[in-house]
Amino acid sequence: MNKYIKKLIDKSVDKSKNNSNNNKNNDNNDNNNNNNSNNSSNTDKKISTDLKINLNYIKKQFGNSHDIIFREINVGSKICIPAVVISINGLVNQNLIDYDLLKRVMHIDIKLKDDFMEYIKKSIITMVDINDINNMDEVFDGILSGESVMLIDGYSSGFRLDTREWKDRGVSQPIIGSVVRGPREGFSETLLTNTALLRRRIKTPQLIFDKVNCGQYTKTDIVIAYIKGIANDKIVKEVKKRISKIDIDGILDSGYIEQLIEDEPFSLFPTIGNTEKPDQAAGKLLEGRIAILVDGSPIALTIPFLFIENIQTSEDYYTRPWYATFTRIIRVLSLIIVIFLPGFYISAQTYNQEMLPTHLFITMAASKEGVPFPAFIEILIMSILFEVLKEAGVRMPKHIGEALSIVGALVLGEAAVGAGFVSNPAVMITALTGIATFVIYSLNDSITILRFAFMILGAAGGLFGMLIGTIFLLLHLVSIRSFGAPYMSPMGPRNNKDMKDTLIRVPLWMMSSRSEVISKNTKKSSTNRFVNKSK
Repeated sequence: MNKYIKKLIDKSVDKSKNNSNNNKNNDNNDNNNNNNSNNSSNTDKKISTDLKINLNYIKKQFGNSHDIIFREINVGSKICIPAVVISINGLVNQNLIDYDLLKRVMHIDIKLKDDFMEYIKKSIITMVDINDINNMDEVFDGILSGESVMLIDGYSSGFRLDTREWKDRGVSQPIIGSVVRGPREGFSETLLTNTALLRRRIKTPQLIFDKVNCGQYTKTDIVIAYIKGIANDKIVKEVKKRISKIDIDGILDSGYIEQLIEDEPFSLFPTIGNTEKPDQAAGKLLEGRIAILVDGSPIALTIPFLFIENIQTSEDYYTRPWYATFTRIIRVLSLIIVIFLPGFYISAQTYNQEMLPTHLFITMAASKEGVPFPAFIEILIMSILFEVLKEAGVRMPKHIGEALSIVGALVLGEAAVGAGFVSNPAVMITALTGIATFVIYSLNDSITILRFAFMILGAAGGLFGMLIGTIFLLLHLVSIRSFGAPYMSPMGPRNNKDMKDTLIRVPLWMMSSRSEVISKNTKKSSTNRFVNKSK
């Protein structure tokens, strides 16, 4: 210990005595200021050369948090310079700290040099990711993000070491968007895992991951992913600009980001896409879109987002184009059924009986005999009942929820018809509408509200009321933009070059260009079809 003191004094203490005193005074002043305001910033608080001052300040900020570990050690087996390694229990790989850090710096014979900190960084510590830190703001950011911070007595800088490791769900099959053919991997709640899943699929240095933080208290890591040279630079800048302007206490899920940066916050329709599938996110990136990954969320956002994407799935591109086109037509029909069928039934029963074939109308009228409620009340009761069963099935434990949904629908439906509260056609229409809702799950929220809206329009004005509502709906859709891209593109405004992947999906070898309203580079690589001419 005497040798260390003598060398340390000869090397630095005499040269920086005045600076050390100034640092101590500044530390005391900062501590006094911190007592006046718990929310004061640490950005201007420099690391002191006195390790005790640093420790006291850090411990004061964290209070008595039991998960903060302060491991005080001596650097070098002979020089014994006091140091401390600070980390959060549960967020770090303890074996990595023990064997790649503590064992190295404590037991190896280290010589005191002029470039002592650089010598430790390059010759002693064996961790891959290590960065210098010079102020307390970097110290707290490192500790709270799961890294370990090492401070050494006599030096006004330290090290920030990547020792992050915590329990996560791992890569599993996503709940939403299950496929028969295609990858079954889904994003997890760990940001590094999600970026790795994208990097594994897109092996190019042009895939850029820009990292930012959001949330005053959560300081959530957010990654903006895009392919340089394909993504539109203006859209990338706009996304970064909007995220940088977010001022909120915390970000707990990607849904927060979606609501804070979207173009049309009061619209029923989403202008930012979301996906739980890495292959789908990679496909969007290759088309020139931007992906936003949020630490702690398994849902990635994609920008810009067009209406036509609601009827597209990743499996459409893994199967032959004829079947993919057929399934897209089924999704469009399901969309029409959900929005218009209940309202049409109400209007046909109330105002526009001539719209139904005579035999069908007679059959429906016979079924309604004895029912005390008009068609609107019938459909309204059954629709609300369906939403109650759906919500209960989602919120309750999995196996109980499934049983409740099936038994509840059968028992309550039969009981309602038997008691004469509703007619058989009302039950059938509600069931068909409810099933069709799940065909286009990305629009589940929007079309559920629209279904009730058109039911009211049908009850108030018949088919004329529904026609007026449809006109306003279409006008709203064509007026929406998603980060500058027309929401109804390529149908409104019409762009024939981009019509290859809309309702009809042409073969992959015919998709030789990207969307003009999204991508900067519209020309794809060669997609010539291979023809086997061998005999």
